[in-house]
Amino acid sequence: MNSLPAPILQAIECGHVPSPPQILLRLLKLTDNELASIADLVTLVGQDPGLTSRLLTVANSPALGRGRELRSLDHCLSTLGTRLVRSIATCLSIQKLFAAEPRIDPGDLASFWEHSLMVAELSRMIAVAAACPQPDEAYLAGLLHDIGQLTLLSALGEPYAGLLAAHGDEDALVAEEIRLYGTHHGEVGTWLTDRWQFDSSFADGILFHHVDAGQIGSAGLLPRIVWLAHAMVGSAEVSEALATMFGNICGTPANATRFRDEAAQQTRRIAQALNLTIPEAGQGQRLWQALSATQPAAVANEAEDALSAAIGSMALLQPLQQDLFALDSDAEVLLSLKESARILFDLGRVAFIFPGADGRSLSGANVGQQPAIFRQLDFSLAPPGSLPAHAAVQRRILSSYEDGIGAALIDIQLARAFSSEGLLCVPMLARQQLTGVMVCALSRAQHQRLLRRLPWLLNFGRIAAIALESLREARKFRQQAEKDAADHFSRQARRIIHEAGNPLGIIKSYLMILDRKLPDSVGVRQELEILREEIDRVGNIVSRMSELPDPRPEAGALDVGQLVDELLLLYGESLFQTRGIWAEIHHPETPLPVTCDRDSLKQILLNLWKNASESLGDGQQLRISLTDGVIHEGHSYIQLCLDDTGPGMSETAMRSIHQPVDTAGAQPRGIGLTIVGTLAARQGIPITCRSQPGKGTHISLLLPRRDDADTSARAFAAKNIASGVAKQ
Repeated sequence: MNSLPAPILQAIECGHVPSPPQILLRLLKLTDNELASIADLVTLVGQDPGLTSRLLTVANSPALGRGRELRSLDHCLSTLGTRLVRSIATCLSIQKLFAAEPRIDPGDLASFWEHSLMVAELSRMIAVAAACPQPDEAYLAGLLHDIGQLTLLSALGEPYAGLLAAHGDEDALVAEEIRLYGTHHGEVGTWLTDRWQFDSSFADGILFHHVDAGQIGSAGLLPRIVWLAHAMVGSAEVSEALATMFGNICGTPANATRFRDEAAQQTRRIAQALNLTIPEAGQGQRLWQALSATQPAAVANEAEDALSAAIGSMALLQPLQQDLFALDSDAEVLLSLKESARILFDLGRVAFIFPGADGRSLSGANVGQQPAIFRQLDFSLAPPGSLPAHAAVQRRILSSYEDGIGAALIDIQLARAFSSEGLLCVPMLARQQLTGVMVCALSRAQHQRLLRRLPWLLNFGRIAAIALESLREARKFRQQAEKDAADHFSRQARRIIHEAGNPLGIIKSYLMILDRKLPDSVGVRQELEILREEIDRVGNIVSRMSELPDPRPEAGALDVGQLVDELLLLYGESLFQTRGIWAEIHHPETPLPVTCDRDSLKQILLNLWKNASESLGDGQQLRISLTDGVIHEGHSYIQLCLDDTGPGMSETAMRSIHQPVDTAGAQPRGIGLTIVGTLAARQGIPITCRSQPGKGTHISLLLPRRDDADTSARAFAAKNIASGVAKQ
C-alpha cells in the first residue's frame, strides 16, 4: 500500500485524533511538575492513542528526527523534552475546547479506549513471553492498531460515525470502508505510521490486524502478536485455534486465557486512575455501540463569532506565551512555533523570514531547518514584490487564494519548495513593529477551513513576535550585564597584578643575589634556574588575569621528556617523597618534540600530580610514561600516561575533566581536574581517564607531535571549542 484515495488522503491530513480531557489535564500537570521524569510521561502518554500519534508525528518530523528512527515513546519524549510536550498538550487542550470541526462525545469513545489499551497490554505481555527483543514496540503497535478509525472519524465526521455505529463486526466494517472509500482503517493507520518513518514491520502490525487467520501465520513476529492480541480481545472466549496460535508464539497454549484476564485487569486499573468511564461489559462487545456524532451549534451572528475568536485568542495567549518565554534560544522558539502551528492550525510546513539590517527586505538567511530558497533570497519591501512582503507591508494575513492577489514567480517558487498549491503569510507584530513573517504551505481546502480562524492566526503571529523580541531583549540585557561584570573584573585584576608584581620581583632579585653568592661547587644552579622560570610563569599568569583567553594560544616546540624531568626534580620531593609515594618516570632517551604551550602543559601536569599526591598514601605508586609514535585519527602524537595504585576516582570526578570550570562551591580537586580538561582542549590534547575503585587510575594525554601538531591540534581544538568544552 503506497497511497490512499485522494479524497481520503486530503481529509485525514487535516483530521484530529481526539484525546480524553482527563489525560490532557494530567499531562499538563505532569509537565509542570519538576520532579516528573520521562518515564512518568511515557506511562501517561502510552495510555492514549490520539496523544501518542501526535507526539510521534512531532518527534519524527524532519526538524527533530534528523534522519533518526524514533521507534519508542521514551526515545520520542526524550527528544522532545518536557517543554515541547507541554506546548503540545496546551495546544491540544485549546483545540479541544475551541475547535469548530464536528466533535465526538467522549462517552462514545469509552469502548474504543478500553479496546485499544487492552490490545496494547496483551501485545506487550505476549511479546515478553515470546522473547521479542522490543516488547514496548509491540505495546505501541497494539495501542495504535485502530488509530485509523479515529483518524477517519475526525476527518469525515458524521458519515463515518454512522458507519461505525452500524457495523459492530469489524470485518464487515472493513468491507464497507473499502466499498465506500476505497481503503480501510488499517491502511489509514499504516499511512499515518509510515509518515513517522517507522520500521515497516511496525506498520505491518497495524495493516494486517484484519487479515484472515490462514494468512497471518506467514507474517513476521510483530504482526502476528498484534493480530493475536486483537483477536483475543475481540472474542467472547479464547477459542482453541487462538490458544494454539498463542502456544506457537509463546510456547504454551494453557496461559492464553490467563494472559487476557491479566490484560483486562490492568486496563481497568488504568481507566480508574484516569477517571475514564469504561463499560462493564468486557471482551467481545461492540466497539462503537454508543457512538453518536454531534455537530456544534452554528454561530448565530458576527458578534458571537467575534466573541468566540476573542475567547480563543485569550486561551492561546496565556499558556502558549508562557511556554515560549521559558525557551532559551531563537532556534527553540521557532521550533516550538512550528509544532504549535502544526497542531493548532494544521500548518505542517512553516518557514520564517526576518527584516534585514536596512529594514528594506526580508530574509531567512540565518534560519535553519527550512527550504534553502528562504535562505538564499531577499524579499524586497520597497516595493513589495512577493506575497510575504505584501503581508509584511500591509500588516495583515494574506494567502494565495484571495481575490486580487496576483501570483508572482517568487511565490510560485516558494510554494514549489513546500510542494504545496499555495502560501499563507502571517505577519509577526510586536508593539506594532514587524518582527518577521511566517510563511506556511497552504492548500485550497485548508484555506477554506482557516477563514474563520484568521483572528487566531493573527494573534498567534503576535505571540511569536513578542516571544522573539523578549528573548532578544533578555539577551541584550545579559550581554550588558556580562560586559559590566567583565569591566569590574578587569579593574580588580589590574589592581591584583600591580600588587602581586612587587613581591614576585623581589623574590626573583634575591634568587639572583643567592646565585652569585653560592660557589660553583654547590651544584644547585639548575634548580635556581627552574625557580626563576617558575616565578616568571606565575608573573605571566597574573599579568594575563585581565585578558580574555584565546581559543588556542600560540604554541612552540618543546621536549616533553625534558620538561617532565625538570618538573619532577623541582616538585618530586614535596609532592611524593615526603608522603611516602614512589614516583617513577619512563621515557625514551631521544628528544620528544611536541607543539604545546610550555606553561599550559606545566599547569596540566602539576594539577594532575597534585591530584595524585592528595589521593595516594604511603607505599603507593605513581608511574609516568611517555611513548612516541602514537597515531590517532591519522595524526601523530606522543602519549603521556599516568598510572597509580591508589583508591581510584569516582565517575563524577572523571567527568569533571571534560566540564567547564565552575568555581562556585567547587572543591579544589574538582577545579584542578576541570582546569586540566579546559587547558587540554585549548592545546588540542585528547585526554582520557579510566579508573576502578581500589585498583587505581589511568590517565592518558595525547600531545601533538611537532611534525604533525599544526593540523591535528588545530582540528581537535576547533572541534572541542565548537562543542563548548573550552568556553572558559
